[in-house]
Amino acid sequence: MSVLLKGALVEFMPTFLVPLPNVIVFQYNPESLTHTWTQPEAAPPAPGQTTNNPMAVNGMPAESFSFTIAMDANDEIADGSAPTAAIAEVSGVYSRLAALEMLLYPSAGGTGGLLGAVSAAAASTLTGGGAGPATAVPASTLPVVLFVWGPGRIVPVRVTGLTVTEKLYNGTLSPTHAEAQVSLRVLTPAELAAAETDGDVLGTLATVAYTYTLALRQALALANLANAAESIIGMIPH
Repeated sequence: MSVLLKGALVEFMPTFLVPLPNVIVFQYNPESLTHTWTQPEAAPPAPGQTTNNPMAVNGMPAESFSFTIAMDANDEIADGSAPTAAIAEVSGVYSRLAALEMLLYPSAGGTGGLLGAVSAAAASTLTGGGAGPATAVPASTLPVVLFVWGPGRIVPVRVTGLTVTEKLYNGTLSPTHAEAQVSLRVLTPAELAAAETDGDVLGTLATVAYTYTLALRQALALANLANAAESIIGMIPH
């Protein structure tokens, strides 16, 4: 008996102890998925340089995913398993929608917000900075999200677009059926390097996922050499 794997988005929320995963499992797998690559343009010539290598590129290709996932509260209610059935009966599918929506909201950095402002003020006082220019506080960042599509594709992504179509409602106007169009962009090596600071468990986890998927892709590409060799032999005239 084969096991049906479900896709998921996994958000890791930083805490004082260990990152807590918020797993958004797809109730139904998308019927189709669009996987897009775009090749970066060659770097422009440096000042005073007359020629440039036309085969040069700026880095790794940009990679993105887009798909539509469907959600239906009636199936969860009919299933009767607590506590999801009770939640679905009251709020429909909005708990799932809210989890998706929060992937687009930035969260303060580990020393951001009020704590960062207080630290910056204390440092200024200790160094005799007085009331000089305001010290920059770490900016808010988007949460670390892993897109899981089977054991062969686990990649760190940024949610770049979300369009929700609500179709049916219950008595409290909570949506009971909805479709969400999701757009994801895979993080680049430069972004992963920026996220992976000393002691940053989330950045390290994202890098491990990216490296794992890339290594598996390279291995599968090498496995295709057997098919390529057979094809070439078939093309040679006898």
